[in-house]
Amino acid sequence: MAWSQEKINEIYVEVQKMAVTDEEFRKELLEDPTSVIERVAGEKLPEGFQVNVIENDPAYAATFVLPPMVSDELDESELDMVAGGNCLVNMGCGAEACAADATLK
Repeated sequence: MAWSQEKINEIYVEVQKMAVTDEEFRKELLEDPTSVIERVAGEKLPEGFQVNVIENDPAYAATFVLPPMVSDELDESELDMVAGGNCLVNMGCGAEACAADATLK
């Protein structure tokens, strides 16, 4: 059974609270995040659910979390519907209102 985003957020907040004051907890969290998260949650993570914990490093200005790869199961028109299509004009127009769409047909 999948965890709700609300449950994930609650566990995340709890883990953050503990990690800023408990050096041993923080060390364990970095070494074995799955076990520590399961202990905090009081239950096993759902099958296939992976946790990655990284320490805040002032040497980095940003961390980018990439979305999942798009599979080849969608054709181009389905992909455009999911992704909102391409905007060649880049004017921030809404769906069905892009001037570039008329020029492409």
